[in-house]
Amino acid sequence: MAPAGLFWWVGAGVLIVLELMSGTFYLLMIALGFIAAALARLAGANVDVQFVLAALVALAAVLLLRRSRFGRKTRKAAAINPDVNLDIGQTLAVPAWRDRKARANYRGAAWDVELAPGEPEDARVYEISALDGSRLIVVASKRAGDN
Repeated sequence: MAPAGLFWWVGAGVLIVLELMSGTFYLLMIALGFIAAALARLAGANVDVQFVLAALVALAAVLLLRRSRFGRKTRKAAAINPDVNLDIGQTLAVPAWRDRKARANYRGAAWDVELAPGEPEDARVYEISALDGSRLIVVASKRAGDN
């Protein structure tokens, strides 16, 4: 039969391998708890102390990770996130403006288009920067040759 402390080392190894597949760092923090328990086992602590230590170290490590820059994902609003709206970043031609609003053909349909604050009305080619419901918010395109 395997030594009792082997459970902690094997568990830590499995968690580290799973972490390599997920890439989130959370399983790595729990593996730190397992390693702390394995070290407590080597120091002669009984099983209850090992489990409490594993839980406390894992909890503290997860909480520290959550407070760090690695634990927080900055999420863009869906209206301006090109991963959600594939139209963001695409270009379209706007023939004429009326009070910073227009109708323009884009992808075979007529869309309501609104000019973003501070953008010029004379660019002719615009880039979609956001979607507000069924309205396209556009900025002047920095790519001169696009249409």
